[in-house]
Parts: sequence; structure tokens; C-alpha cells
Amino acid sequence: METLQVGRAKLTWLNGGVTHLDGGAMFGVVPRPLWTKKYPVNDKNQIELRSDPILLEVDGRRFLIDSGIGKDKFSEKQIRNFGVLEESNLDASLQELGLSTKDIDTVLMTHLHFDHASGLSRWKDGELVSTFPAAQIITSEIEWNEMRHPNMRSANTYWEDNWKPVESQVHTFKKEKELLPGLKMIHTGGHSDGHSIIVFEDGEEQFIHMADIMPTHGHQNPLWVLAYDDYPVTSVHEKEKWMTYGYERKAWYTFYHDAYYRAIRFNEDGKKIDEVERHRYSYKK
Repeated sequence: METLQVGRAKLTWLNGGVTHLDGGAMFGVVPRPLWTKKYPVNDKNQIELRSDPILLEVDGRRFLIDSGIGKDKFSEKQIRNFGVLEESNLDASLQELGLSTKDIDTVLMTHLHFDHASGLSRWKDGELVSTFPAAQIITSEIEWNEMRHPNMRSANTYWEDNWKPVESQVHTFKKEKELLPGLKMIHTGGHSDGHSIIVFEDGEEQFIHMADIMPTHGHQNPLWVLAYDDYPVTSVHEKEKWMTYGYERKAWYTFYHDAYYRAIRFNEDGKKIDEVERHRYSYKK
């Protein structure tokens, strides 16, 4: 498992599963010859997208950034359509660290689309129960409301199975929430109306988790937003704002979906100056 130390915070990437989605949808109006130079594509025009939660350990507390795609949460049709070649295996990842899902204090949900929220619940004795029974689950108020009352478009990604078993654990915020000194969740909108990012600062050390307004390193350009975004113009403005902010501070940018990089640090000009590559393993079914 890859790790990154940023000030007093330690980040560890866990195994949350993998999907393969249409590259055109993931890069919106960007022409294929351009985005394929930035991110590999297969013969089905799909790109590999991890769904790997990040264990964030800081000040004696254990946070999890998003929850993975879970296990046994998809139909055969969904497995085929979403290119699911590997489901979550958080238990094994945590066991390697001497931990279990009961040791997670707080789950930070940037948003509640199925590829981020399916890991919140699991099957036990024929019913769905909370995967993280001791944790608070934090998300924006807007996101939580839409999760429970989706519209015609969002009903395909906000699933009742992902919120019903955990509703008693959910705590919401409006604009931003300070979790610990230097650690905040900030509502941005864009990808979804309730989408949030996570920002950590400790002196001159900083990371920014942009979640799905910059899901991979290939989406660095502020104008390169997803066709899946509900409010793409908001995504553009928020990405530009937080990229400028991070460039000035030489911040690390961390990824949940990137199949090639876990984190990248840029200078004031947006040039890569440091990286944490993902260790790629051959998939065994």
C-alpha cells in the first residue's frame, strides 16, 4: 500500500475496487486525441478508474476518505456496464495495518455517488448493515438531501442500499466543516450539487483532495470536466480556484480514482515536482 506523509497527517491508500468507464464521458467535450495523450484508454474506449479510499491518520484519529465500491453490491449487468474487474477488499487492507473497519472514527464522504458510497454498507446474514459501525459519516447537507430524494437523472447513482443502513451515523454541514485544526471539508458543488473537497494544512505542508472535480491527473486542466458533472461550469470555476490556491502553496493533490498516481505535487506554474505512483498489480479473479 502506498503512503504519503504531509505534516502531521499520514495517508494510506486502501483497496476499494476498480471500474472502467467510457473515456469520452470522463473527459466531456475534450476531443479524444487530446485526452488520450494524458490518460491511457483501452480498445473499448474505457479508462481504468480506481475507487480506493484513503486512510487519513492525524492527531490520533482515523478518517477514511470515501468508501470504495463495496462487495456484492452490483448486479451482473452493472458489473458489465461499469467494467468492475475487482471489488473492494478493505478488510484485507486494514488487516495489513493491524486495523479493522471498527477502528475508523470518521468517514468523509466527498459525495454519495455509487462508486464512492457503495462501501458504506455490507451484507451480513442476508441484510445490509453499516461497514463502519463506530464511525461518524460526514457529508454536505445538500448531498445528503439529494441522496435520499434523487431526481430523474441522479436516481441512477444515488442508491437507497447505500444510505438506509447508515442514516443514523450521518452528520451534515452547510458550507465548510473544520474536523481538526488544519483539516476541513469544503462544499464546492459542480460534479454534484453537494460535492465537497478536503483540505489539510500544517504549516507549509498541505494536501488538497479534489475528489471528482479532478478525479485523475489527466483532469488537471480546469476546463477538462466530466460529462457526468451536474453543474460543469461550477466545476470549472471551483477547479480553477483550488488549483491556483494549491499551486501557490506547492500543495499535494491526492486521488481516489487515478489508476496511475496516488498523489502529485505541483509548483507555482502547475508543473509536476513530486509524485506518489500507484503500485500496479496484475488482476487475479
